[in-house]
Amino acid sequence: MGIFSQLWGGFSRYGLRKKQKTSPNHKHALDLSKLPKHIGIIMDGNGRWAGNRGLPRTAGHQEGLARVREIIAECGALGIQTLTLFVFSTENWKRPQEEVSFLMNLFYRVLQEEVDEMHKQRVRVRFIGEKDKLKPELVNLLRKLEKQTADNSGLNLNIALNYGSRKEILSAVRRLAQDFSVAKINQVDLDEKLFAEYLYTAGQPDPELIIRTSGEERLSNFLLWQAAYAEFVFVRTLWPDFDSHEFHKALDEFQNRKRRFGAVT
Repeated sequence: MGIFSQLWGGFSRYGLRKKQKTSPNHKHALDLSKLPKHIGIIMDGNGRWAGNRGLPRTAGHQEGLARVREIIAECGALGIQTLTLFVFSTENWKRPQEEVSFLMNLFYRVLQEEVDEMHKQRVRVRFIGEKDKLKPELVNLLRKLEKQTADNSGLNLNIALNYGSRKEILSAVRRLAQDFSVAKINQVDLDEKLFAEYLYTAGQPDPELIIRTSGEERLSNFLLWQAAYAEFVFVRTLWPDFDSHEFHKALDEFQNRKRRFGAVT
């Protein structure tokens, strides 16, 4: 059985219905009219979870995949439009080579096993990040998955792999400069909306909620431009323990925030 098989079973079980108002593990009803359209999650704490149990860090990454399945399924059940998962940052290459190799091989195997099933369940997958350091076979697989799911109408799933927001912004500036140089766009046309079209998340709504697990309270170079008006929810729970119950608690907190965007209510 593939690593995501339970995930897609979860989609089928929930039927992508918007009538589901509570998680089986959560007693509070959510207001489905006030759910964020786009959620970003910094999945932190796999290594500490494993260390607390005397296990190798790789065991934490394996357990973290179960939470990925659960949270994606829950987003599908609730009708969340877009989910961005911070999988691997441009700074994560500094980690031990053994751990980096394990992560890349695991990621490749998971995608290879589940590409057809993801397409069947109408999930649209987009990979955001730099592909220059990735192995050619992984890059080819990423492109295949993006192309195969491009026209799907279900959950938009952004997987931030070898991603850094500063590099994303610099890349956008370079492409803007190139288009200026060939008169494709005019300087007077440049505004925030146009600039956003040069980012990896072009065409998607900005995240309204950013969740970070493990107790750390920083963005770590994640969606810096896009998260300008996002609500931040930092939880002490380590990612392998962040289940649908914890996810609903974060959504509850979001729904109780007063979002004024600089105005006065």
